[in-house]
Amino acid sequence: MKPQRILVVGAGHVGLYAALRLSRKLSSREAEVIIVDPQPHMTYQPFLPEAAAGNISPRHSVVPIRRELKKCKIVAGEVTKISHGAKTATVQPYVGPALELEYDHVIVAPGSVSRTLPIPGLRETGVGFKTIGEAIWLRNHVLDRLDVGASTTDPAVRSRALTFVFVGGGFAGIEALAEMEDMVRDAINRYYPELSPDDARWVLVEAARRILPEVGPEMGAYTAEQLTKRGIDVRLDTRLESCVDGLVKLSDGDEFVTDTLVWTAGVKPSPMLEATDLPRNQRGAVTCLPTLQVVDGDRIIDGAWSAGDCAAVPDITGTPDQNGQLPFCSPSAQHAVRQAKRMADNIRASVRGSGLKPYRHKHVGSVASLGLHKGVAHVYGVKLKGWPAWMMHRTYHMSRIPSVNRKVRVIADWTLALFLRREVVPLGSLHTPHQPFDEAAATTPPRVATVPVPPVREKVGV
Repeated sequence: MKPQRILVVGAGHVGLYAALRLSRKLSSREAEVIIVDPQPHMTYQPFLPEAAAGNISPRHSVVPIRRELKKCKIVAGEVTKISHGAKTATVQPYVGPALELEYDHVIVAPGSVSRTLPIPGLRETGVGFKTIGEAIWLRNHVLDRLDVGASTTDPAVRSRALTFVFVGGGFAGIEALAEMEDMVRDAINRYYPELSPDDARWVLVEAARRILPEVGPEMGAYTAEQLTKRGIDVRLDTRLESCVDGLVKLSDGDEFVTDTLVWTAGVKPSPMLEATDLPRNQRGAVTCLPTLQVVDGDRIIDGAWSAGDCAAVPDITGTPDQNGQLPFCSPSAQHAVRQAKRMADNIRASVRGSGLKPYRHKHVGSVASLGLHKGVAHVYGVKLKGWPAWMMHRTYHMSRIPSVNRKVRVIADWTLALFLRREVVPLGSLHTPHQPFDEAAATTPPRVATVPVPPVREKVGV
């Protein structure tokens, strides 16, 4: 019997975990697993704040796909179209013509992108915090702003350089803000005698009336209190109205200038889903059953599966609304990893002709880091603050990042940080590597064409 081909679109939390489990649970005679992604790695996003703050190496917060998925076929490219009616996908590799891949089962898991709003100046001024590239850029940019603030004698330039704005009070925004503030405070105290920690202005803008709703109202209020004690300006029930040329205008009437605006106000399903014939809801997410099968109304789409940020998966442990509709699982790494395992097991059951099981989860809780030795946690009904919560945060995510290789490297980074000082060297030239060569080439005088002159032969007399 010919092995069934399982195509995995995306190598994020869902794609990598599902492909890894399928390659282990199914033999090569039963199935061939192909995974397509333009990136050669999976980014473990909960570690991005620590990578940006220099607590761990950025390379250790990503998992190489080829190292982990040795039994799978890897295609480095981007899926540009899925025609599930014909069970084919169009893949554009890095170089060369597009490929047409046939499949028996498809796992649609391209993930999500930053959910932006039509705010004047946001596209030109803001930066997201979802990729390792954005985390590295933010670290280099913030440290570069410290050098600007320390070297200038203009108070206006210094104020602009040392004003840092974060929009969004969820996990990504709070952890990124807290870790970067911690890094900047440490850097100023150790290496910038020209500056005081009070020179740095940190502003958190959140449209809702509370932050970190995942850890509950009490822990969210505690977080806001702790951030305020550190001098962070927490603006709740406030919206960003404009940021043209760095001039920030808030809905409460305040205005100020900044060189740094980080946008972490939610995510939306990947735009790649628009190039598929799969059913989606009003939010743009693929509609699914609790078994992770794609469904169109009451009709199950045979051979199509989805999970994670790009999928609308009913939470059967939740409380139905007035119309009897179950809530959807939130777009979190905790759900993505668990859904990937359940989906892989259901695909294996489908290949072997067995029954499927719905995704059911028991909510463990939530943990958040607020900088070095600081955090909040609400796990199994237990509420923790400060150092215990920070340790629980690290322990939990250490248990979740795939591969022993990455676990060892991250633990080594944390151990070295106990004895060595944090690195605060900006490497902004990484973002423009061709500029020095281009400038050197521009100053090189053009070569002048010359006509060769034949040598003069001396006559030797006899």
